[in-house]
Amino acid sequence: MPIYFEDLEAGATTEFGEYEVTEAEIVEFAERYDPQFFHVDPERAEETMYGGLIASGWHTASMTMRMLVDGFLSEAASLGAKGVDELRWYRPVRPGDVLTLRNEVLKKEVESDVRGLAHVRTTTTNQEGEAVFSMIGLVMFGRNPE
Repeated sequence: MPIYFEDLEAGATTEFGEYEVTEAEIVEFAERYDPQFFHVDPERAEETMYGGLIASGWHTASMTMRMLVDGFLSEAASLGAKGVDELRWYRPVRPGDVLTLRNEVLKKEVESDVRGLAHVRTTTTNQEGEAVFSMIGLVMFGRNPE
């Protein structure tokens, strides 16, 4: 059964996902979309303030989106999003990090007879429980037709 707008509760929090980040994936993504040297050159990255290779922030956002779809949106009557508020990167993501998500429904708004809007804070954490990324998605959900 899909998760409809009515099934969401403001204040509800869920945790899910597990994504292991590899050096090869970091470099492949960055070579294509964000080829800054600290994302593509491990040796040169050692000399930076990061002390080694780090994932592009956009790669972190993409990994987050993958976990959101796999762990939540694929089960929901999701109709896409209207935007994202408060997009933040807190600390670098490195090869070997294992990422997980925490979702919190902040508020809900009925938009029509067939659709509602949920403001959902998604926080991505590493294996140490440290926040590496967060955003508030403005996610449209279908209403329960029953």
